[in-house]
Amino acid sequence: MIWTIILLIQAGLLYFVLTHRKRYKTDPPLDKGVIPWLGHAFEFGKDAFKFLGRMKMKHGDIFTVRVAGRYVTVLLDPFSYDLVLNDKNCLDFSRYAALLMDRIFQLQLPHHMQNKSKAIMKQHFLGMNLSSLNTSMGRHLHNLVKAELSLNQKDWTEEGLFNFSYGLLFKAGYLTLFGDEQNNNSMDLSKIYKEYMKFDGLLIKLARGTLKPEEKKLAQCVRQNLCELLSPVGIKEDSGLGSWVHTYRLLLQDVGADRDTQNKALLMQLWASQGNAGPAAFWLLGFLLTNPDAMAAVKKEFSGISQTSDTCLLTVKTPVFDSALEETLRLTAAPFITREVVREKTIHMADGQEYLLRKGDRVCLFPLLSPQMDPEIHSEPQKFKHDRFLNQDGSPKMDFYKRGRKLKYYTMPWGAGTNGCVGKRLAINTIRQFVYMVLTKCDLELCDPNAQMPEVNTSRYGFGVLQPEGELYIRYKLKQTMKDNE
Repeated sequence: MIWTIILLIQAGLLYFVLTHRKRYKTDPPLDKGVIPWLGHAFEFGKDAFKFLGRMKMKHGDIFTVRVAGRYVTVLLDPFSYDLVLNDKNCLDFSRYAALLMDRIFQLQLPHHMQNKSKAIMKQHFLGMNLSSLNTSMGRHLHNLVKAELSLNQKDWTEEGLFNFSYGLLFKAGYLTLFGDEQNNNSMDLSKIYKEYMKFDGLLIKLARGTLKPEEKKLAQCVRQNLCELLSPVGIKEDSGLGSWVHTYRLLLQDVGADRDTQNKALLMQLWASQGNAGPAAFWLLGFLLTNPDAMAAVKKEFSGISQTSDTCLLTVKTPVFDSALEETLRLTAAPFITREVVREKTIHMADGQEYLLRKGDRVCLFPLLSPQMDPEIHSEPQKFKHDRFLNQDGSPKMDFYKRGRKLKYYTMPWGAGTNGCVGKRLAINTIRQFVYMVLTKCDLELCDPNAQMPEVNTSRYGFGVLQPEGELYIRYKLKQTMKDNE
């Protein structure tokens, strides 16, 4: 009996330790949830957009929630975002990034690697090198689309639009950034893509540590397969476009990384570079196919471009297409911007309120919820409007307001600040080239003229561009005029 009482007391003390956190006057509103330790973990993981929207309605633009033993302060006021984005003393980006890197890729790298690897990316992905990458990407896209649209093809080909878009863009991106220019024909791109998609399908559970036993075995197997496929990449010095991989491998060698660690690091870079363009192209083409007026407007703009080369549109302005792409990303780009609080910080909100961020907590911005889906900033935010980012005179619209004040951040698909996406321009140019090729070289239509866009996979909130919960089926064939020209 006495031992039962002792165990109950210990259980009660443990419950108190796991659940107790008092909100002080200087703290943001606190919502711990009803489940000890877990708090709101289930709701957060199942549908973060819905959950955080409910918390915003309940608490306002800043609040703290308990998620699997951690306290996360969520900030949803875009006027105050720079307080997080620009603070390198109290808030740290690398710790949470390192946690995800370990969980997803079983990869541990020195803390200082982040800045050095970013410097390599800037060197190879910007400036004159960007122009070369655009040209290479255009060439690979042309060859892949041409192979897909066989000249002898007489009948329509039916396929899911997500697989069509993601597959072609992944393969073109792989050849551009990881391929051996001399041995492209020997690559089994389909095998790499197949393994990659298996891994991508497990990635969210890997990040959250929620894999079932059989899924853990599959993840380990697929990760190993991909590392073996990436093993030859970047070993030899190459003056071509893949030279960044060689430079990156040398950096890894300098910090003592063995071959296995190098391959895992390349897998991380593969996912980082290829995980968003394909899904974004899917959503854009899907929105155009299900919105005939938008499709007509984009095709009209494309028809005025001289088709002298497959990269010709990189040198001309396409405001209608650019607006449609930005609108697509407004609706589907859903990253979390996360920082660890390494020193206590008082945050002075734009509305004059002050709150204390506690050391050991996390801070999270969720731009999809605010500003991207804020009805005060974007009217009818759930609706796709291809011209939302155009002024009446057809020029790009960049002035958006909330509470009568002009916003610095009205969409944030690429992040912001020093940790914004280095590959932004390459990704935009790649999507532009792909959509241009598809719409000018082939006839494309929905298998079901009345089909609607699929719902999003709500478990992927926080991890870049969303993916669909299901397919949108299309059929396509080479345009007759293209056959005649060939």
